Amino acid sequence: MPNLFDYLGYKIYFWANENYEPIHVHISKGNPTSNSTKVWLTKSGNCILANNSSRIPEKDLRKLIKAIEVNFFYIVSEWKSFYGTENTKFYC
Repeated sequence: MPNLFDYLGYKIYFWANENYEPIHVHISKGNPTSNSTKVWLTKSGNCILANNSSRIPEKDLRKLIKAIEVNFFYIVSEWKSFYGTENTKFYC
């Protein structure tokens, strides 16, 4: 699982087997887990919370989403490098 960056003690990363889904990241405290919080990226550079399965407090979640938006171009670039350009699509 490619780890993109750490912020506020959380890991922001991709799952290695989700290349057919639109661009998104997972967030979890400590080691990556299968029930992590999932955030979709949009073409406009915003984020949509898919779920908060890891129950990140709202205050932290707002900061994490902002950090993901700030790193939009980096995340998209890493997605393309890892999954390939043909598997690059956005949630909306």
